[in-house]
Amino acid sequence: MPRLIIVNGPPGCGKSTLAARYAEDHPLTLNLDIDRIRDLVGGWRADPHEAGLLARAAALAAARTHLAAGHDVIVPQFLRRPAFLEQVDELAAVTGVRLLEIVLMDSKDNALRRFAARPTSAPLPATELATMYDELLAMLSTRPRAVIVPTVHGEVEQAYEALLACLPA
Repeated sequence: MPRLIIVNGPPGCGKSTLAARYAEDHPLTLNLDIDRIRDLVGGWRADPHEAGLLARAAALAAARTHLAAGHDVIVPQFLRRPAFLEQVDELAAVTGVRLLEIVLMDSKDNALRRFAARPTSAPLPATELATMYDELLAMLSTRPRAVIVPTVHGEVEQAYEALLACLPA
């Protein structure tokens, strides 16, 4: 049975790295990075909110097609509000696939440092990043099936093994 795997967590905690590794190790898995889809929307910076909604809609359509073909989909995305996760819940129910929600976490201070150290990070004030982290924690209280995977900067292999341990065959 195909799996729809959501990899959530604060910016800079390894979502994209682990999703890419999973897709590489599991042939025909779709690594559905919504930020990359958004980047394909012309002039997205003029209206990032609308572009993000369009990218998420396109991602859901692509996921539906890929899951229907019998293959896993992994979605690395920072999600601090439940709307997209509710759409993912619906997609999993409609397609009859197993939904797995993994959340990569580090302490707030470490997550802020990790994000700031990324060369591709958009300049966001630390207070905004801290608020985003807090919103994620608050949202997780509404997601009882989410599995928290602790991550440590630089320990990619350990994080990957922990991710795999959360994914039943």
